[in-house]
Amino acid sequence: MRLPLAAAALGLMTVPGAALAEDDPHVWLEEWNSPKVDAWIAEHNGATEKRLTADPRYQTLSAEALAIMGAKDRIAMPGLSGAAVTNFWQDEQHLRGIWRKTTLADYAKAEPAWQTLLDVDALGKAEGKSFVWKGANCLPPEETRCLVSLSIGGEDATEVREFDLAAGKFVDGGFALPRSIQWISWEDQDTLLVSTNWSGDDLTASGYPYIVKRVRRGQALAAAQELFRGTKEDLGAGASVLIDGAGNRLTTIQLSRDFYHTQVLVPTAAGGLTRLAIPEKASISGMVAGRVLVKLDEDWAVAGTSFKAGSLVALDRAALLADPARLTPGLVWAPGPRESLEQVAVTRDRVVLVTIDNVRGRAWSLAPTKGGAWKTRRITLPDNMALGVVTTRLTDNTLFLNAEGFLSPTTLYLADAAKGSARPAKSLPARFDASHHIVEQFEATSVDGTRIPYFVVRPKDARFDGSTPTLLNAYGGFQVSRTPFYSGTLGKNWLERGGAYVLANIRGGGEFGPAWHEAALRTNRQRAYDDFAAVARDLIARKLTSPRRLGIFGGSNGGLLMGVAMTQNPDLYHAVSIEVPLLDMLRIGKIARGASWQGEYGDPDKEPDIRAFWEKVSPYHALRAGVAYPEPYIFTTTRDDRVGPQHARKFAARMEELGLPYYFYENTEGGHGSGADIKQSAHTAALRMVYFMQKLMD
Repeated sequence: MRLPLAAAALGLMTVPGAALAEDDPHVWLEEWNSPKVDAWIAEHNGATEKRLTADPRYQTLSAEALAIMGAKDRIAMPGLSGAAVTNFWQDEQHLRGIWRKTTLADYAKAEPAWQTLLDVDALGKAEGKSFVWKGANCLPPEETRCLVSLSIGGEDATEVREFDLAAGKFVDGGFALPRSIQWISWEDQDTLLVSTNWSGDDLTASGYPYIVKRVRRGQALAAAQELFRGTKEDLGAGASVLIDGAGNRLTTIQLSRDFYHTQVLVPTAAGGLTRLAIPEKASISGMVAGRVLVKLDEDWAVAGTSFKAGSLVALDRAALLADPARLTPGLVWAPGPRESLEQVAVTRDRVVLVTIDNVRGRAWSLAPTKGGAWKTRRITLPDNMALGVVTTRLTDNTLFLNAEGFLSPTTLYLADAAKGSARPAKSLPARFDASHHIVEQFEATSVDGTRIPYFVVRPKDARFDGSTPTLLNAYGGFQVSRTPFYSGTLGKNWLERGGAYVLANIRGGGEFGPAWHEAALRTNRQRAYDDFAAVARDLIARKLTSPRRLGIFGGSNGGLLMGVAMTQNPDLYHAVSIEVPLLDMLRIGKIARGASWQGEYGDPDKEPDIRAFWEKVSPYHALRAGVAYPEPYIFTTTRDDRVGPQHARKFAARMEELGLPYYFYENTEGGHGSGADIKQSAHTAALRMVYFMQKLMD
């Protein structure tokens, strides 16, 4: 289990989480909330909203975004929960959403007869809490008992309650866990394996739980049996229980030393735990027919065979449990030079893989054979599209996949993994007129000669005189791949009005496997920033756009990218949207859950070379008076307990100190995102789009 980019288990605090930096005049903005901080936010929000909502385009853009986000005819994305199809749905009447179910046969109809299971708006109103849905974890294979997770305002910390899917209600006296960052796995119908903040002080320095206990039905949490304990110096620890379609089970404990290095432990016959001899940069991805699937993020030489990073291998469950130290894996899938493994899913007796080849999707169904090999067939889906597994189940080989492209609305496919067949089940109506745009793929050459692919969505009649308003986006971190997607709001608000959109596949992502990611880790991170600038320059050299008409945007790690792009190459861009960002890279370990990402960025407090790098590159510290920076739009949310709003606040305050113009907006809810409901999301989307139009289209 890879621990996610999560955050503070105790939610918002009223005091800083670390000692103040005496030489940082804006460190007071690291407080989550206080009268002084709240007043600062209100003042800056008011100024930004006044400037942007006064634009006559705001009301139209907001209405268009809200209509698309809450449209009744959008695809109700399914979850296969045993015999039921479940769906979480939001619209203007259900802002926080309803969880509902129907049958597979009924779901195939144009208008399914949904049965509401849980109304999050009504629950929040009844309990006086700003609940946001965070998903349901149902016990396989029947999946009639589920653990529902709810957060306050969208933060990562959740409270968990047991829900009876068949009865359509919370279980009286059922499992209930208080608000925390936590990982929970069903061991059986009456037993959970839980990693949470048991005492109020059971979190690592990164803010994750590290003590795993067994919780039995009807048992007080204080009486739970401890199974494993890491240390506060670890990143965190959790448990998982794998079940396959044949009824095989495997319990594992995952101890994450940092974001990329995890030790996996399995139970012994004597009742203890022993380490499974797989690489630390590997993750267990499922189990089918007693074969345990392991995705490798580093090369592995074992039992006389070498497997390359990015491959998927299988271990025999029985042999694994008999001797976890001596393993004989078999190859399931290995990447080609431009391929990457994006998803691994399992059905009753098949493995389903989604791969990308030069950032174009493929889907495969694999069946194990008695000889240990795997019989592979491609699932028939449209070519040159982004593909994804939506949901599977263990009772048969049914699954749903989706396919989408920049100009191709999402289509949901009902597939049979055994036959390798797929047929359209639902299609999203077009949300904008795509007839005037085309999609192209190009490559830019970075500083060190590496070819960086990127997609361009542009008007067919673009004049190539530098006049096309263009938005450039990238992420470049955490081995996250960015592939084509269909966005009704981007299309309606921007493309229909003559704009172009560009998606860059820079290093640091996962588009070409682990090596593409590792090329931009730690002190090599400048490569990702050079890649992004290379794409911008290539767009300008092709005369699609010009610095006057080029805007950029990105969030989270992509927000850090935007901050670096703005401070290193201010002459390349006329607009920069910096969203839920990391920006103070010297105090990253002292803000929210920044300490957990040292595997990606390094530790500036303990590693001199890391500190030297970020002293030059950290956007907060790179700002200078008198430089003609583009006036940025800086966006964050108060309830972001993952990255934290502190980075954005301090960056804005530093710009103000230097007499530099900027926009700042902090949504009071939304977690590490744009809003806690569709009205909030439509509002924040419209603010950003007005900003880009003012900067690039006027």
